Order: sequence, then structure tokens, then C-alpha cells
Amino acid sequence: MARVSFDKKRALQPVAHPAAVSVEVFGTGDASVDGAPVAAAPGEEIQQAVLNHLQRLAISVGAPVRATVRDDRTGWVVPLEVATDGSSRTTGEPVRVPAPPGPGAATPTRTATAAPPAAAAAATAVRTEAAATAVRAGAGTATAVPARAVAAIPPEAVLAVSREAVAHTPARGFDAVAEEVLGDGPLTETAEGAELLTEPMTRINEAVRSGRLDAAAELADRTLAEATALLGTHHAEVLHLRELSAYIAYLGGDPVRAFRLSLDLARLRRQARDGEAAYGNVQSAATAWRAVRDPEEGLRLGRDLIDLWTDLSAEPGPAADDPRPLESARARMVRLSDRAARAARP
Repeated sequence: MARVSFDKKRALQPVAHPAAVSVEVFGTGDASVDGAPVAAAPGEEIQQAVLNHLQRLAISVGAPVRATVRDDRTGWVVPLEVATDGSSRTTGEPVRVPAPPGPGAATPTRTATAAPPAAAAAATAVRTEAAATAVRAGAGTATAVPARAVAAIPPEAVLAVSREAVAHTPARGFDAVAEEVLGDGPLTETAEGAELLTEPMTRINEAVRSGRLDAAAELADRTLAEATALLGTHHAEVLHLRELSAYIAYLGGDPVRAFRLSLDLARLRRQARDGEAAYGNVQSAATAWRAVRDPEEGLRLGRDLIDLWTDLSAEPGPAADDPRPLESARARMVRLSDRAARAARP
């Protein structure tokens, strides 16, 4: 059997792991990272700009970045870690700090107090338009959210993710792909896949981990084309590569392509009566869809997503057992309709 072959892979340069950085989110809506100002783009929330900055820093050093995030608007300090794929997790308990004293007032000694349950719950939930609210990974991991796809986070949420939502749910969708890319497990699913694809898959994963997303996308597309020619459109390895291509498109800021690849995969998996895999692809499509900022396009894509999701939920399987994400998607359609109506007003 012909072997998929590419140029000799380049060695990765070692990088230093950064110390924890200090993040300040000011009451004025501005922010700084280690004293350097961080500005939000037009229409972008400052929380998004901060997370974008931290992910770029992680990509530049090839390792997760830890940050201590102080949000003056909420009075909470949250220790946070952001990985190269944009996933984030808290690394400790959020604490409240007193508000700064007014002019002429005595400066009190700063004390940190444990967050009360209600505030802690708010501080450990990232509600974004770019990812589902629940973390869909195994304990200790977090939803993979690319920097360019992270959307606005309400002030009360600070910059954290829920640790309580991660229990007992198998990794699905882009979370599962991220675990494969960042892990050290098998790269392929079949014996013929191991023979043909181990070397190019290794190079693709290395490119993703090092932040070379354009190179990763090119390698993935080339590998997918050759694997399809050799193994056929519906082969498990080809479907696996399409999942990886969708994830790379998502990380690279092309959520529409990521959405379409994922939804096509979900249809194929449903036709093959693989409800578990189909639901994982639906979740990937939903994650990409939430990163689409244009409301009209979001509505068009959302209709296709919800039609398939509804059909899948009517059949026995994980989609039927997990109705809340579909309800959340329907609620987003209402919000998108409202945004589109406002945008159409003269």
C-alpha cells in the first residue's frame, strides 16, 4: 500500500515556561497584562481581549500561561490558566478584595476572603457566545475555546470556568479532539491508519501545539486528500481527519468552515447509526456556530444545526439524554433574531 509521505518534519525549538502574569481589568473597561495595556477591538468585550492576549502568549511559548486576574468591577481575584488551544481553567479559589478607598479615606489593610457560594458559582462560569456553557471534558480539563472565537463574558462571571461542571461527562466534540492533539495516546484508530498516518498526524499535532495553525491546516488538508484517495470517504481514519481539520479551522478563526465540516460529519455518523459520534460532531458544530458573530449567518447556520440536533435528540442516545445544550442553542437563535432585527432597522 502506498504510504502518505511529506517533507521531513522540523524540530521544535524549546521554549521557556512563563511565570504567572498579572492581569488587571479596570472599572473603566480597560485592562493590562503585566503592566502592558490591552485594548479591545470595536465591538469586542475587554474580557475577550484579555483571553485572546493570554492565549497568544501561551502559543508564543508553547505552554499554558497562568494568570492572576483582578477585576475591579466585581472585586474578585481569580487564578486562571490558559492553554495554547485557548481552553482555560481556574487553578485556585476566587477571592474577594475590598473596593479601593475613596479620596481622603484611610487605606485599609487589604484582606482576601473566600467567595460566598453564590458569588463563587458566578465567578466560575464562563458564559460565552463562542462555547457551550458547560465544560465537556474529563475532570481537570476545560472546553477548548480559541482566542479568536472567545466572545463576551458578563462581568459577574470574571474570567474563569466551572470546575463543578466537568464531572463524569466523556469528552466530546472539540474537547475530545483537543485531548488527542495535546495528549500522548494513539494518533490513529485502525491498523492501516497507523501505517499510513502516524507520521503526518504527528506533524499536524506538533504544528497545532506550537501555534502554527496555517501549517497545521495545510498538512491536515493534504493528509485528508491522500487518505480519502487511499481509504475511501467513509473510512474511520478519514472521518477522524475531518474532525481534526474542523478543529484546526476553529482554532484558526474560521468558525463557518469548522461548523460545516462538523455538521457534515454529524450527518454521516447519524446515517451510520453512530449516535455517540454524531452527537460529538453536533457539539463541535455548536461550538463553532457560537463563534459566528454575524447574526444573519448565525441564523442560517443555526437552522441547519437545530434541525439535525432535534432529529438526533428524538433517537435513543446521548443527545436525547442531554437536552439542555439544545435548549441553549434555541435560546441563542432567539437572541440572534433580535440582533438581526436591530441591525436591519434604519
